[in-house]
Amino acid sequence: NSTFLSQKPKSELVRTSLRLLTSSAYRLQSECKKTLPVETCPTTDIQLVTQQVIQCAYDIAKAAKQLVTITTKENNN
Repeated sequence: NSTFLSQKPKSELVRTSLRLLTSSAYRLQSECKKTLPVETCPTTDIQLVTQQVIQCAYDIAKAAKQLVTITTKENNN
């Protein structure tokens, strides 16, 4: 575990970004599992799953960008 993640962030913006990052990562993992042969059932809509994976990846990128922006600002102050 990263020291950064094990410490309680002071900023509410950091906490919000970390929550989005964590929840999106769990969602991404769940959606990706649906594409595995063992998990796939005949009613699995691969196009929908693909859209969900894209959305999760976008949310992860958004949260990561927020964290970089916040920490860069905090380090420059």
